[in-house]
Amino acid sequence: MDPVDALREISFWLERERAASYRVAAFRRAAAVLAALGSDEVARRAARGELARMKGIGPRSLAVVEEALAGEVPRYLADLRSRNDGPLAQGGRELAAQLRGDLHTHSDWSDGGSSIEDMVCAARWREREYIALTDHSPRLTVANGLSADRLRAQLEVVAAVNAESDDLVLFSGIEVDILDDGRLDQEEELLERLDVVVVSVHSSLRMDRGLMTRRMIRAVEHPRTTVLGHCTGRLVEGSRGRRPESQFDATAVFEACAAHGVAVEINSRPERQDPPERLIDVALNAGCLFAIDTDAHAPGQLDFLDYGAERAAAAGIPPERIVTTWPVDRLRAWARTG
Repeated sequence: MDPVDALREISFWLERERAASYRVAAFRRAAAVLAALGSDEVARRAARGELARMKGIGPRSLAVVEEALAGEVPRYLADLRSRNDGPLAQGGRELAAQLRGDLHTHSDWSDGGSSIEDMVCAARWREREYIALTDHSPRLTVANGLSADRLRAQLEVVAAVNAESDDLVLFSGIEVDILDDGRLDQEEELLERLDVVVVSVHSSLRMDRGLMTRRMIRAVEHPRTTVLGHCTGRLVEGSRGRRPESQFDATAVFEACAAHGVAVEINSRPERQDPPERLIDVALNAGCLFAIDTDAHAPGQLDFLDYGAERAAAAGIPPERIVTTWPVDRLRAWARTG
């Protein structure tokens, strides 16, 4: 087994299990160090006992490398595979099997932990047909949001990835901040060039209910809006603590989504579980489309789709109203025209 592949797979399973970030980072760092050397040089240095003295290679990573070079599946990897044998959620398995892609993912261009190439590689391994790269917009400086120039540069990277791929489509996109007055935090010319535009509220979450409603509706009405992301902004668990829901007129917002062909996101992150069940029912009754997305910030989080599928199935959402069950050509046509 290739040692770099082994280290990367270990990182994937640890991310899937929501392990501490420092543990994941140790294996990803070791993989990056060895990938820069090349397989022949790794084997030579291992034979001379030099890997242990290299910065970024710790004792556990070294054991994985040595076992992989010996032609074995590293014991630590074998244990992770056995622990992760099966879906993350018990419900919604039939729906999860119908999901083809993911319209909300992040890379290390903003606040994600891995490169675009690593996210694409993991999505391909998990047999996705498409994913959208939706890094943050400029105002979200805490998340290293993309300026217009950085987004233009990223579009070139996306085009290069797609030019070399014949089995997965990487949609260009953005998770654009909804400003306090409902405008979108990116240049109009750039929004026109993107395949997928996820609009989300990240600031002033305790805004007055009426103002928040108008703010969200204005964003939904923008002709390039594709998906309304994590609509309440709530947090229900996790290291960031808990956060209550934003207050808005859900019926009015979801009716606007239905009228403008904007999908309501079922955010699959365990700490979000957004929208709450009662609001999923409101959106369903309003005639909305839905997008089951991971909001993945690391490769292993791409499997969080299982959680979203479980919630969508429990709510009784018909698969045909979930855009991420659609084939790529239908999805692309909808995303461009609404």
